[in-house]
Amino acid sequence: MRVGVVGLGYVGLPLAVAFAEHGHEVLGVDIDEGRVEELRAGRSGLAHVPDERLAAQGGRLGCSADYATLAGAEAVVIAVPTPLDAERRPDLGPLSSAASALGGVLGEGMLVSVESTTYPGCTRELVAPLLEERSGLRAGEGFNLVFSPERLSVGRPEHTIENIPKVVGGVSDACRERGVELFGAVCETVVPVASLEAAEATKLLENAFRFVNVSFANEFSLLCERLGIDAGEVIDAAATKPFGFMRFDPGPGAGGHCLPVDSAYLAWRAREAGADPKLLEAAIEVDRRMPEACAERVARALGGDLEAAALLVVGVTYKPGIADLRESPALRLLELLAERGADVSYHDPLIAELPALGLGSVPLRDGVAAARAVVLATPHPGLDLDLIRERAERVVDLRGVLRRDPVGAAR
Repeated sequence: MRVGVVGLGYVGLPLAVAFAEHGHEVLGVDIDEGRVEELRAGRSGLAHVPDERLAAQGGRLGCSADYATLAGAEAVVIAVPTPLDAERRPDLGPLSSAASALGGVLGEGMLVSVESTTYPGCTRELVAPLLEERSGLRAGEGFNLVFSPERLSVGRPEHTIENIPKVVGGVSDACRERGVELFGAVCETVVPVASLEAAEATKLLENAFRFVNVSFANEFSLLCERLGIDAGEVIDAAATKPFGFMRFDPGPGAGGHCLPVDSAYLAWRAREAGADPKLLEAAIEVDRRMPEACAERVARALGGDLEAAALLVVGVTYKPGIADLRESPALRLLELLAERGADVSYHDPLIAELPALGLGSVPLRDGVAAARAVVLATPHPGLDLDLIRERAERVVDLRGVLRRDPVGAAR
């Protein structure tokens, strides 16, 4: 097949490479010409797509900033960002622009699959009309339209595009079957659902489920601290139950492009539909307050006063092992500690600089030696925990990593 992929970033590039690896001709489009040049030079810019894997595709993977290159494709996957705006509402600008531009080159019988996460009804109500208006074709008749959410699990190499089941819903049964055929070319298992909306809601349920439970684990940890109970010990004990319990560990808050964003999309859509998503909105509020609660925890560890206190925050990405700052609670925590008068620095081997905060990563040994307290926010694999245990004056372990590590215990 000739497969187009619009958006060659975190989601789109791995999918494009997967299709190329299975022998298909892939036409990648990204409106960022700098990104296109980077890829043409053989640099993926993504840790989960090594440069060697990109280079191995040879002539099967082409990159362009011009939508006209997609005119001859049999199928096109839209994988552009769907972030939140300043009011925490869906920002559909990138998706709208992509659908409108693609509509200008849409051909009879082409399959369009939306991969970008969005709310139930968006593909039918927003994407389909834009494609129809520009192309003069009708979804489900002149061209095929499906929604198939991404399910990347970056940092877990055992989960790949090939072995993660792919959910597909279409504007019609025939469209859905075309989608099943497309993704069946690279995925071992394809899961068809009855509609576009069911596929869209599936993605939001998956991430809202985890988000709510992570928020509860975080709230539970704060409760345990007030009661003088070790939350980690309680979670360890509960996890021995072989049924009816699923482990979620506390931390400084949820982050990344999925959990907080998708939960906000679902809550927004629920309110638009006249529903009252109390549990979800409570989880969103708990998550919003976690950096403040963590800053207060640091303050208590230092007797309540952070003025001029030298603090080292270890790890600023949203997830261990991932160089991704999107929605990272550690960034807000740094801001809050600085606002309370602390002299903050950070160590993160994956993030050299934080220009917005005017900070650069410091060597771990130097940072620990200079700090009154070390705040473990995102412990990356390979972090020298023994150095922190042995050299730090105080440790505020927001992830419970020291108590879970078999070498020693938290201070």
